[in-house]
Amino acid sequence: MDVADIRNLMRKTQASIIQNGFLGKRVDDLGNVVASDGVRAMMESALTARDRVGVSDFVLLENFTSEASFIENLRKRFKENLIYTYIGSVLVSVNPYKDLEIYTKNHMERYRGVNFYEVSPHIYAVGDNAYRSMRTERKDQCILISGESGAGKTEASKKILQYYAVTCPVSDQVQTVKDRLLQSNPVLEAFGNAKTLRNDNSSRFGKYMDIQFDFKGGEEDLLRRLGLERNPQQYQYLVKGNCPKVSSINDRSEWKLVRKALTVIGFNDDDVEELLNIIASVLHLGNVQYGEAEEGNSCITSDTQIKYLARLLGVNGAVLTEALTHKKIIAKGEELMSPLNLEQASSARDALSKAVYGRTFTWLVNKINASLTYTEDSSKHYSVIGLLDIYGFEVFQHNSAHWEPVQYFNNKIICDLVEEKFKGIISILDEECLRPGDANDLTFLEKLEDTVGGHAHFVTHKLADTKTRKVMARDEFRLLHYAGEVNYNVNGFLDKNNDLLFRNLKEVMCMSENKILTKCFDREELSDKKRPETAATQFKASLAKLMEILMSKEPSYVRCIKPNDSKQSGRFDEVLIRHQVKYLGLMENLRVRRAGFAYRRRYEVFLQRYKSLCPDTWPSWQGKLPEGVATLVKHLGYKPEEYKMGRSKIFIRFPKTLFATEDALETRKHSLATKLQAGWRGYSQKTKFQRLRTSAVKVQAWWRGILARRRAQRRRQAADTIRRFIKGFIYRHRERCPENEYFLDYVRYSFLMNLRRNLPKNVLDKSWPTPPAALSDASEQLRKLCMQNMVWSYCKKISPEWKHQMEQKMIASELFKDKKDNYPQSVPKLFVSTRLNGEDLNPKVLQALGSEKMKYAVPEGKLKQRIEYEALKGISVSSLSDGVFVLHVPSEDNKQKGDVVLQSDHVIETLTKIAICSDKINSINIIQGSIKYSVAQGKEGIIDFTPGSELLVAKAKNGHLSVTAPRLNSR
Repeated sequence: MDVADIRNLMRKTQASIIQNGFLGKRVDDLGNVVASDGVRAMMESALTARDRVGVSDFVLLENFTSEASFIENLRKRFKENLIYTYIGSVLVSVNPYKDLEIYTKNHMERYRGVNFYEVSPHIYAVGDNAYRSMRTERKDQCILISGESGAGKTEASKKILQYYAVTCPVSDQVQTVKDRLLQSNPVLEAFGNAKTLRNDNSSRFGKYMDIQFDFKGGEEDLLRRLGLERNPQQYQYLVKGNCPKVSSINDRSEWKLVRKALTVIGFNDDDVEELLNIIASVLHLGNVQYGEAEEGNSCITSDTQIKYLARLLGVNGAVLTEALTHKKIIAKGEELMSPLNLEQASSARDALSKAVYGRTFTWLVNKINASLTYTEDSSKHYSVIGLLDIYGFEVFQHNSAHWEPVQYFNNKIICDLVEEKFKGIISILDEECLRPGDANDLTFLEKLEDTVGGHAHFVTHKLADTKTRKVMARDEFRLLHYAGEVNYNVNGFLDKNNDLLFRNLKEVMCMSENKILTKCFDREELSDKKRPETAATQFKASLAKLMEILMSKEPSYVRCIKPNDSKQSGRFDEVLIRHQVKYLGLMENLRVRRAGFAYRRRYEVFLQRYKSLCPDTWPSWQGKLPEGVATLVKHLGYKPEEYKMGRSKIFIRFPKTLFATEDALETRKHSLATKLQAGWRGYSQKTKFQRLRTSAVKVQAWWRGILARRRAQRRRQAADTIRRFIKGFIYRHRERCPENEYFLDYVRYSFLMNLRRNLPKNVLDKSWPTPPAALSDASEQLRKLCMQNMVWSYCKKISPEWKHQMEQKMIASELFKDKKDNYPQSVPKLFVSTRLNGEDLNPKVLQALGSEKMKYAVPEGKLKQRIEYEALKGISVSSLSDGVFVLHVPSEDNKQKGDVVLQSDHVIETLTKIAICSDKINSINIIQGSIKYSVAQGKEGIIDFTPGSELLVAKAKNGHLSVTAPRLNSR
């Protein structure tokens, strides 16, 4: 550490203590708090328990030269779900084909900021080690993930991305970029992955991404719009591989995931619409059918597909039809249209489909890259971690691949054989594709024999010995790779490498109204001077660019292994794994690690990290770097066989030597942090006290002045207020004038504030503060408004049922209040809709009702007669507390038997209901004394009502009906 490091560590240590209370915890050289001793002991215990099943680092294998021991160690760990193992700093990962609970946020925190070898092997350890190396050494990093299809490369890249997304601090803009980066995976997989024989979701493209650090199932209407059917069997391009439906993939949920991801990445509705139009057009292109016209020429027999294609691609249907059946030829500056036969037209159709889809995928990748660009500070240099997930390769019997154990082999000779300029296989293939004349796959093979036939690693049937010819076809050539011999069949090489997209097809795409297609097809391609780029050249240029990027960074490696071909969890296919161990060069990697040096670092990096361990190099070394490193390792007690000094680097042979140095550094950092914390606490507390004392004196003087000024101001204001109040009280009876306006305003204000605090609580509360004379009219208006508001509020809360109840009660009040003795007893009792249910009614009553709906019923003796509401003349009732009442009916009708005398226990309710139903509210007579009523045949009866002690109804000696009722209410 130098002075700047000490100052930085002091600042970060002090900040950790004050802000977070991390006293007693270790702080690394980046200011990060790492695990306490208790947590570390737990980690080491868990690590020891796991290491009982094999070793976590192949470098520690006792028999490190044995391939069987290597695979057996893999098998032991795989059976215990320990899928990660190191070869030094290289991580070997075996796909478990099941979910393991080792990717939680707690696991991420466990590997965050911890020494690489301190915890068990994990993909998070590789990601964190790359991140910390970038932080400490300010050197861009890259993580290279390799393995065959289905070995779990894409999942490994996802786990690293998720680790950075969770553990790295971000700003709002960076969080948006993180979300887009994570959501780019389902989009790229949806458009760039395919079902293969070995993998249901295999990446068919190479994916390299730079992560910058600044240290801060379709809907029905959609299918109709695209002219598609839900059944994938209807489309030729989807059934050629015999896998339109994959059991391990849920298309509906994957579609929802992709649609959401497109939105997160920044695709608007127009972009998505045009993108889906292009994908649908490719499916329709695959269904374009050709027939034979005159002279063997082709013609399109499926007009429906052309209509869909014209709309989806935004081109003229007739022009597209011509381009799919004719080829434009330019001879001596003159354009000629040459008809295509059936085979040529089908090839042209497929070439257009391939070009449209391929270029759209390139546009999609560029669009995602643009959305991931972090532009918060374009002038700032960002450190980068590159993440490479290259597309997987698959091993088939047709390849005649036979693996043989080999010693370390420099594969550069094979790379030169394939891609050397002018003389490599790619250059010869391009030359054969572009030269005029009758070129085909066999002429290409002959050209290879003439050009590279003498190469030691190239063999054909013609050049091979008699034994080799027996296993090689005449249209094959063989390359002797570092990991074995591989045969290649040349059939289809020229067609697959050539640009089969005719000029007129490109012209049609350039005229498209689809914005994506216009960006994918450049009009400059139509220039006669521009030579079309072959597939091999494009691939070679892409790899060259990738190698240029990777060579500028410090690499970390993840080697992915597929345990079986059937994607079964727990199954360990030793033969398959042995092949992968061979072609991944893992044994060679291990032998190099054990034969050479496990650790190497430049002198300045090594000295910067470990100089605090030696008094002579701490806090800084003033001499030459090699001498400083030599002094340091001598103090540490390194033995001669444990290390070597190079020109610019130190090489350490054994991992245990490095582990011991790291442990010493951790202990030293803890003691340094303790000393720095103690010194900083004393300095900071003294400085803080002096600063507080000076500030306190200033604050006290300033505050005393403020308090004195406030007191004086309050006294002046109080005196002025008292004078104005007294003068206003003296002139209170005069008209408003300057002398009394303050007093009058105060009185009004006081009344209004008092009114605000003492408003009536409900409509029955009639209290109201007494207003001053000047506000009497206003007070009355306010009282009315307040009452109206309370009434309105009360009425608004009333339910329809309660409103109906209140209406009946109001009518009863108008009819009987202060008129009939037993009215007060009926007030608290709710009126009911009826006193009898249908089953309680006399059958004769039910028969008389017929289909009419019963409105109200009370218990009756017997059915006497039926009275229509409109025939009712009036109702008589006494003022006493009895329940007797008389219904008066016309006597002219012979059918009527006279007035009806009835008695009800709920007389107030009963009469109110009758009055409402018959609309006879004004026809109820409350009589004191006797009630006369008519009997049949013109006779007249009398009911005498007298007050008494108890209710009694009887017939008197004079023939009258006598009713005695107690007085319940004095009126």
